[in-house]
Amino acid sequence: MMDEKDKPAPLDLTAVDLDDLLELFIGILSEKAWQYMGFRLASGKSEAEKDMAKARSAIDCIAFLTDKVAPSLPVDDARRLKSMVTDLQLNYVKQV
Repeated sequence: MMDEKDKPAPLDLTAVDLDDLLELFIGILSEKAWQYMGFRLASGKSEAEKDMAKARSAIDCIAFLTDKVAPSLPVDDARRLKSMVTDLQLNYVKQV
């Protein structure tokens, strides 16, 4: 059994650099967009659940955050994020 002193300290998200935080949010939203489009299962689910309105909202947020964070990233990382947005958008269009 773990003592209180052995438990890892909770992550203080307010201490995380803004660009790193935005990239974290982009990753989370990307996973949710794939789930909402029915391409991936949500944790603990046995069937994909489609919700294209939520998928669209997630993709729109990803595109916005990518535009904000891309200028401060290395060129390859910015290109990777923009490519991810394009991939999500194309898959969304194929689903509607």
